[in-house]
Amino acid sequence: MEKILISSCLLGALVRYDATGQKLSHLQITTWQQQGRIVSFCPEVAGGLPTPREPAEIINDKVITNIGDNVTIEFKLGAEKALRLCRQHDIRFALLKESSPSCGRNTIYDGTHSGIKIAGLGLTAALLEENGVKVFSEAQMPVLLKALA
Repeated sequence: MEKILISSCLLGALVRYDATGQKLSHLQITTWQQQGRIVSFCPEVAGGLPTPREPAEIINDKVITNIGDNVTIEFKLGAEKALRLCRQHDIRFALLKESSPSCGRNTIYDGTHSGIKIAGLGLTAALLEENGVKVFSEAQMPVLLKALA
């Protein structure tokens, strides 16, 4: 049975920068959980960042917090761990949190910490896509379901 990598926050884990989750309520996720198909993962926590943590955004290929700390190394480490996990479990599909500097699939914040979103990929989403893992955001559940069918 094919496994799916899913952002831990979308499963309700309190791992986001502000120590909250963003639980995605969807019958298919419940079914996947019952089938043991979900691999839950937070690249930022896996990269060594605490919860809560300062919000971070990508600017000039670096991940910088709102207080100016460079956390690029931690974000890259989390992305690499996500890719290793996908390879270990032969995962071809990931459902990741939109707009995150790690997991954003279609949008990320613009790096000014002013709430403005731009088209772009987070570090983990980009690395997974570069390595053949199809990444979807929570808004793309119907497309993911079709791809899995």
